[in-house]
Amino acid sequence: MEWGTLKSHTELDKHSLKMSTHLEDRYDEKKDDVLPAEHLEYGKTAAHGGIISDNFGEYINDAARATEQQKGQSVRDAFRMYPKGVMFSLIFSTAIIMEGYDTLLLGQFYAQPAFTKRFGFYDPGSDSYQIPTKWQTGLGAGGQVGQILGLQITGWASDRFGYRYTMLLALVAIICFLFLQFFATGLPMLLASVILLGFPFGTFQTMTVAYASELMPVALRPFLTTYVNLCWVIGQVIGSGVLRGFIGDSSEWAYKIPFAVQWAWPIPIIIGIIFSPESPWYLVRKNKLEEAEAVMMKITSRAHYGHEDAKKAVAMMVHTNEIEKEVHAGISFRDCFRGINFRRTEIACIVWLIQTTCGSPLMGQATYFLVQAGLTPTTASTLNLCLYIVGAGGTILSWPLMKVVGRRTLYLWGQAALCAIMLITGVLGSTGMNEGKSYAIGALLIIFTGLYDLTVGPVCYCLVAEIGSTRLRAKTVVLARNLYNLGGVVVNVLNPQMLNPTAWNLGARAAYLWAATGLCGLIWTYFRLPEPKGRTFGELDILFEDRVPARKFATTQVDEFKAAERNAQAEVLGAGMVH
Repeated sequence: MEWGTLKSHTELDKHSLKMSTHLEDRYDEKKDDVLPAEHLEYGKTAAHGGIISDNFGEYINDAARATEQQKGQSVRDAFRMYPKGVMFSLIFSTAIIMEGYDTLLLGQFYAQPAFTKRFGFYDPGSDSYQIPTKWQTGLGAGGQVGQILGLQITGWASDRFGYRYTMLLALVAIICFLFLQFFATGLPMLLASVILLGFPFGTFQTMTVAYASELMPVALRPFLTTYVNLCWVIGQVIGSGVLRGFIGDSSEWAYKIPFAVQWAWPIPIIIGIIFSPESPWYLVRKNKLEEAEAVMMKITSRAHYGHEDAKKAVAMMVHTNEIEKEVHAGISFRDCFRGINFRRTEIACIVWLIQTTCGSPLMGQATYFLVQAGLTPTTASTLNLCLYIVGAGGTILSWPLMKVVGRRTLYLWGQAALCAIMLITGVLGSTGMNEGKSYAIGALLIIFTGLYDLTVGPVCYCLVAEIGSTRLRAKTVVLARNLYNLGGVVVNVLNPQMLNPTAWNLGARAAYLWAATGLCGLIWTYFRLPEPKGRTFGELDILFEDRVPARKFATTQVDEFKAAERNAQAEVLGAGMVH
C-alpha cells in the first residue's frame, strides 16, 4: 500500500466502519493474508484530504495488527518498547509542577504573617493581619480567568502550530510574567501577575494531558496521564516545604524567595521540549504521515520496534482518524457539542468539575483553614506538608489500582469516601471547637488528601485524556478544564467568605457544602461515567457511536476491523459494500 496514492474513499459506506456491539466474533488474524509492511510507502499528501488507500485490505490488516499488538501488550513490555516516549511525556508533564507550586502559594500566603502584614490590614477581632476577603476572591478568580483565556488560545494554537511550539511559547511567557509577580508592590500588581500567569498555566493543563495520551500505547496511557496529577502534587509538596522553611521570617523574602523559586523550572523544560517529537496523532490529522512514522521510530526502542511496526501504528492512527471523520468531519469547538461528541464533551467536563465539587478547595487552602480551625500557623504548615506527601503516595498507589479495578470503579468509590469525610468534618465543626477537634479535623484532611489523590485526583486526568475523540482531543480537554476553572471562580468567591473570620466565619462547617456537591457528583458518575479501561481510541469511537450505556461499556464486545475487513474482501471480488 502506497501512502502516495491515498485518496478519499467516497464509496465507502459509513456503516462499513461501524461495528455492531452485538458482534461476538473477534478479528481472526491470518498471518498469510497480512502483507509485509514494506509495501507501505509514503509519498505526497493526498490531494483530497482522505487517507484510505485503494488497496483497502492491506490497510486494514496493518491497522488491525497494530491494534492487537497494543491491546495484548503488558505494562513491562510497553515500557521496554517506548522508553524514549515515556521520557518525552515526563518532560512535558513536568511543567505542571510549576502550576501546582504557584497555585498553592497564594492560598498558603493568607496564613503567612510576613505576606499578610505587607499586603493586608490589621483585624482587632482576630488580633492578626488579614488579606481582605474581596482581594482573596479577586486573586483566586483572577487566576482562573487567566487560565480560561489561556485555554481558549491553546485550543487554537495547538491545532495550528502543534503541541511542541505551543508549549515552548507558554514557557517563554511564564519566565516574563514571573517578574511582575516577584516585584509586586501591592495587591493590584499582584492581581495582574496572577491573571497573566494563568495564560501559560492554561496551556500546561491542556498540552500535558493530550500529549501523554497521544504518545503512549494503551498499556501506558493510565500511568502517564495520571502522572500529570503526581506532578501537581509534587509542586504542592515543594511549595509547602519552601513555605515551611520561612516560618518565623518576618521579612519580605519570606514570600519573595518562594516566588523566585519558580524560575528554576522553565529553562530545563524548554531544552527538553526542543528535543521532543510532535504528537504522531497530530501529524496524522495534518496528513504528515512520513513525519508520524519518524516520531514512532524516535519514541521506541530499536531492540523491540522496527519500521514495520511504525508503519502499522500509523495505519492504525489513520484508521481511527477516518472513523471519526466518517462520524463527523469537523474539528472546531462547535463540533464538540454536535452528535455523539456532545456526550463525550459532557463526560470530560463533569469529570473535571467533580475535582472541585468533591471538597478539594479545602485542601488548596489547608493551612489557612486549619489556622481558622484553631491550630497555630507552625502546626498548620507542618500538617499541610504532610497532606501533600500523603497525596503523592496516593497517586502512585492509584496506578496498580486502576489496572485492576478500572477508572469508573475507582472514581465512583473515591467520591463516596470523600463525601463521607466532608460530612464528618462538618459535624465536628458544628459541635464546638477545641484543640482535640482541631487536630481531628487536621487528621481528616490528611485522610481526605490521600484518598483524593488515590482516586478522583489522578483518575480524572486519565478519563479526560481518553474520553474525547482523537480529532477533538485538545479542544475537549480545553472545554473540560474551562468548566473546572469556572467552578474554581465560584469556589474562590465562596471559600474566602466561608473561612475568613471577618466574613461568614464558618470554619469547618464549610465542609457541609462540599458534602452536598460531592453527593451530586456521585449520582452523576453512577449513571453517566463509562469505563474506558483497555480500550483503543478506535474502540471508544465505536462504543460512543453505538450509544452504549455507560454501565455497559466494560462488558460490550467490539471489533473495529471486522466490518471493514469484509468490505475489503467484497471490493476484491467486485461485490457491493457489506452492511
